Amino acid sequence: MAFNPMMLLRAKEMLKQFNERHPKVLPFFKSIKEDIGPGAVIEMKVTSADGKETVTNIRLTEEDVDTILMFIKQKDNN
Repeated sequence: MAFNPMMLLRAKEMLKQFNERHPKVLPFFKSIKEDIGPGAVIEMKVTSADGKETVTNIRLTEEDVDTILMFIKQKDNN
């Protein structure tokens, strides 16, 4: 698979815009930084516009933790 620098730039811009639209997400992850590790569970709940709720969770792998921490560190550097 070839590396596409344009996709990387687009992903970076999309993450920046996401953080601007949802400014509580990054501080939340920073506040739980010490608690997330392999085996930790993140639960997610989605409520649709018509009120339907869907809940699921994910058990974090070491790679998931690395990704979250990389995102936190990336935003600290900007």
